[in-house]
Formats: sequence, C-alpha cells, structure tokens
Amino acid sequence: MTAYVEAVSGLRPKMRRAIIMVQDLVMVLVAVALSLILSQSRLSFDAFSYGGLACWVLIVLAAHFLFRTCGLYNTVWRFASTPDFFSILKGCGSLTIVLYLASIAFRSFFQPVSGLNERQFIVFFLVSFTIISAPRLYYRFLRDGASWRILRRAAGDAPIRQALFIGRLSEADVIVRFTRTAMPAEYAIAGIMATEADAPLGTQIQGVPVVALRPRLVEVLEEYVKGTENLDLLIFGKGVEREIEDYAELVRVARHSGIAVVQFSGLSELGQGGKLVLDAVEMETIMRRSAVATDVARIGAFVGGKRVLVTGGAGSIGRVLVKRSLELGAEAVLVADNSEFGIFQLDQLIDENDRDRLTSRIVDVTDRPHMLRLVSEFKPAIIFHAAALKHVPLLEENWEAAIGTNVFGTLACAEVAAECGVPQFLLISSDKAVDPSSVLGVTKRAAEQIVSSLHETQAAPSLVHAGGLNGHHAGAPGLRNSGTKFIAVRFGNVFGSNGSVATIFQAQIEAGGPVTITDRRMTRYFMTMAEAVDLVIMSAADAEQRQGRDDYAIYMLDMGQPVPILEVAETMIRMAGKSPYTDIPIRFTGIRPGEKLHEALHGDNEEVVKLDTAKIFGLRTDVVEWPRIEAALTALQAALRDRDKAAALAILAGLYRAEQSGAPEQAVPKTAGQVG
Repeated sequence: MTAYVEAVSGLRPKMRRAIIMVQDLVMVLVAVALSLILSQSRLSFDAFSYGGLACWVLIVLAAHFLFRTCGLYNTVWRFASTPDFFSILKGCGSLTIVLYLASIAFRSFFQPVSGLNERQFIVFFLVSFTIISAPRLYYRFLRDGASWRILRRAAGDAPIRQALFIGRLSEADVIVRFTRTAMPAEYAIAGIMATEADAPLGTQIQGVPVVALRPRLVEVLEEYVKGTENLDLLIFGKGVEREIEDYAELVRVARHSGIAVVQFSGLSELGQGGKLVLDAVEMETIMRRSAVATDVARIGAFVGGKRVLVTGGAGSIGRVLVKRSLELGAEAVLVADNSEFGIFQLDQLIDENDRDRLTSRIVDVTDRPHMLRLVSEFKPAIIFHAAALKHVPLLEENWEAAIGTNVFGTLACAEVAAECGVPQFLLISSDKAVDPSSVLGVTKRAAEQIVSSLHETQAAPSLVHAGGLNGHHAGAPGLRNSGTKFIAVRFGNVFGSNGSVATIFQAQIEAGGPVTITDRRMTRYFMTMAEAVDLVIMSAADAEQRQGRDDYAIYMLDMGQPVPILEVAETMIRMAGKSPYTDIPIRFTGIRPGEKLHEALHGDNEEVVKLDTAKIFGLRTDVVEWPRIEAALTALQAALRDRDKAAALAILAGLYRAEQSGAPEQAVPKTAGQVG
C-alpha cells in the first residue's frame, strides 16, 4: 500500500487524478459486491449476464458523474479537512439514493427483482464511504506523520533537520503541520517549548510533545542539547523576543552548541499550501526593541506611482530606502552615489522584476551641474538626501571632506530641488546634530539649518532675496516660489548600517576579539533599519499634508530608551556562543575625539510636538534666516580655501543656534513630559 501511494504521488497531477478516478470507480464496484455479500442477498438475475453488465456500467457512469459534481477531485488530499470528507459523504449518499430510486423504478416498470431491499443500500453506503475515504486518509497520514519521512529517507533524500520550537502553542500547531506537509521536507519538529506559563506540560500537539514551560526554558534547552546529538535548529515564534526575558540566553545556548537559530515570521503563498518563512535572528531582535506597526497603506499611497531620487542610495540607509520605494510601487527610482562598488552591490540586491524601474548614476552630490542635469531629466517627485559622511573620529581629521559633503552637498542638492521644482526634499539627519561636539555634529546641524531656512523661505517667499552664493544663486528666482517642501528627519543609530557598532563588534568577535569599547558608561539610541526607513517615508507623507503653524521643518523619530554600548557588546558575544571576558575579551580604549558619552534627540531650546502619527514628533527649533546662512556659507568657503579648521568650525558653531548668530530666537521652549 505504501509503495502504491508513493508511486501515485510521484506522477503528474493530471495522471494522478485520472488514476484516483479509476480507483474510486473500482471501489464503487467493490462496495456493490461487498454490500450484497455482507447482507447475504441472492439476486434473481445473473450479475455477469448482458443485463448485469449493463447495470455495472450504469453504476460506474452514475458514480463518476456524482463524484465529480460533489467535488471529490478538486482537493489536494494532503491538505484535506472535514469539508473535503463531507464531499465524499455527499457523493456516496447521492449515489446510494440514485441507485435505490433506480432499483425501485426498474422493479416497478420493467420486471421484479428479488434480493434487493433497503438493507443492501444502507450497507452499500457505509462500505462505499469507508473504502473510498480510506486511501485518502492513509495518504494524508503518510504525508503528515513520521512514516512518510522514514519513507523519503529510505528513498535516498537528504536527511531532515530536527528542530525545537519556542513560542505559543497556537503557532506550534501551524508550524508542525507545515513542516510535515512541506515538499521537499526540510524540518521536523522534535519538541515544543511553550512560552505560556499555564500550557499543559507533557501533552502533544499533533503528536509533538510539549517539553518545557516558562521559566525553565533555558534549563530544559541545556539539558536537551546535552542529551541529543541530532538537534539542528531552534525556531522562535513571532514576537517571542518581547515576551521572555531569557531570549538572548536561549540564543547563546543554542549557538554555543552549534544549533542554528531562526525566527518564524509567517507563511509564504508559494507552492502547494504555502511554506514557512524563517528569518535569521539579528542584533535588533536580540536587543528586543519594540518595532512599530507601519501604516503600509499610507506610505504606499505616498510613494506609489511617484518618481523617487535617493542620494547616497548605495549606502546602508539609502539602499533600504531604494528597495522600500520599489516595494511600495514607485514609478521609478534614481540612485545618485559616488561609490561604484556600492552601486554594484545594490544592483545585486534588487529583484529582477524591479530592475527596469531602477536607474543608478555615479555622481558626487557636491557636483551641482551634474546633479542639476540628473534632476532636470529624471523629474523626481521626492528627493531623499541620504548622502553623507558619518564616521565621527575619521571626520575629525578629514574635516574638509565632511564640510564639503555634509554641508555643501546638502546645499547643492537642495538648490537643485528648488530650481527644478521638486515637490519634496527630505534630509536624513542625525542625533549628532544636537549639542554637537564633533565635526560630524556641526556639519549635520548646519545641513539641518540650511533645510530649515529653505523651509521657512518657501513658506514665506518674500524672505528670499536675489543674492547668490558664488554663482550658485541660492536666493535667485530658482528658489523663489518653487513650491518645494523642505524637511529633515532626525534619528539615532541604526542596526547593521555601515560602520555601526553592531558591524564593528561582529567583525571583532569573528576575529576572536578583543571587542573594543571607548567607555563602559557610553549609551546610544538604536532602531532597526526597516523601521527607520518606514518612519522616514511616513514623515515625508505627514509633511506633505501640513501647512502654516502646524508645519514642521524637522521631524524626530521616537528611538525608545538609549542602550548601553557595553550591553550590546556582551549580548553579541553571547549570540556567537561565546562568553564575554572569558572567550572574547572586552577592552576599553577611552573616548575618541568628537565622541560623547550620551546622545540626545533634541536640545533644551527645542519644542517637541507629539503628532497623530505613532513614533514621529515635530520639532520647533531655532531657524537662521537665509541671508545669514548665505553669509556664513560664503565665509565657510573662504575658510576651506585657506584650510583654516578653527575658522571653519567657528562659522559652523555660529549656525548651531539662531541667537549665536545674532538672529532672534524663534523656538518655543520645550515643556516637560512631552517626549515619551
């Protein structure tokens, strides 16, 4: 029987269905014979006479018609459920009634037939339902249970990976079912570790035992990996990292034992019946930062059908902005970046179906004529300005490059956006711009002031005069009445971005240590890459709808609570299956030039306004008027020509707050308790 099921399941769908149809008709004939034998009926005519053979043919035709009508051949039987077996019940019942009525009509109008009564038809119904259902039940049992896995291994298939599942019992039920029905089979759930404290220990979910409950998950996992040699995989359920305190320790125990760790994130709709989607457990998951449920409909409506330009699109943030814009249905996306290799890497990450909507150009954002030509030809509806130099210690030495890219690059792109009438320009800013203590900080704050001032001048065009910055004509008619909405979005560190502590620590751990930390007291804000990008787009969507007093030049993302850098390092070492200080040493090197122990997302002179959109705030901050910005930038260019770092930093410091440059303060003081 098993060999027959295996042979039939390996055929093409049409051939397999034809064989099942023939099998059902044979079963009907067997059911007729068995019903007569079991009821000890003696017919008054020969079953193999011409008349008897005609009856057999009519029964077969009636059965085939009724079975097709009742939907017996519309089901994938390894996913059969109660409604599918009801179809068999309906088909066999209909056939029994039709045959019974036909026998009555034949006896009434043609000739009497002895040996037939209601008892034979009741037996026929029970027998036919049983023997037609039995092969399907047996097939599903083989496909769902261990018998099929043993059969497939015997056939020479690759061994199935044994896994433990940690999560809620409702998810365990789904995962066990899909791991058993997947083709080809990849995983087998050996045990369930339930996160519900009141789950019934020792019971089974589809034959898989519940082996552990909270709070003994770590203890049981350690016992399990010591006593089991063939455990390959640990699967976490959705959101488990936010439900249990021992999440990082469970990851450490598993990886220390050579067990791969993944997280269940849903079911794909590919193939027959779907497939589990298992994601790698990354640093942002371990740190248990609660992510925001994105309003996909809103950001999709904002980006969908638009032409999007991303400067610095080959960088970490820019790359995700590009991919997300394509996913949300942007008409076309243009990447402007000066990294040839970065653009090459980006092209490899983009899905084949999206590449016809993506264009990449190698260009320096400080090259204003080149940027003007690109924007004029591409005609974007929004520019995400992510191009920037961001490494704090490196920029202390390379201050000229920092000013060139972060300040004058932002200026050039903003001017081009206004001159070409781009509806929206969004600057990706940084928490380093708050009370800046580094070259990076003062350049990002200057970039914010450029954008904020342009935001104000577009709201009140009369403020713009017909001056110019070294021939760029920043205040020329190209800016006046352009209609461009200028905004900046300020947030902190992003997990996995180029040069972030997570990527540096990962490389140091893989090299065997030591992991270097500047100061054990240092903290930073962290956010996942996907969340940061979605909230940036949400900020742009929010800004598009705002006018007047409720309009904001700078948005701030809610980063949650700051995380100690030492905790990040210790957690990542444990994730790698190592012990901090023992297997991987941690060395403290001292604060480097420009670094601060703690970052802030807003200054004391900034008012934080809570918006209707979750995790996004508006900022009311000092704004330097455009003529003063022009004068400061002209002086800054002179300082660059003279290579006078002190003068350049003094000029940038003058742009930090409006009162420092002699302009009247326009910010409303922040009130206590406005930031969660």
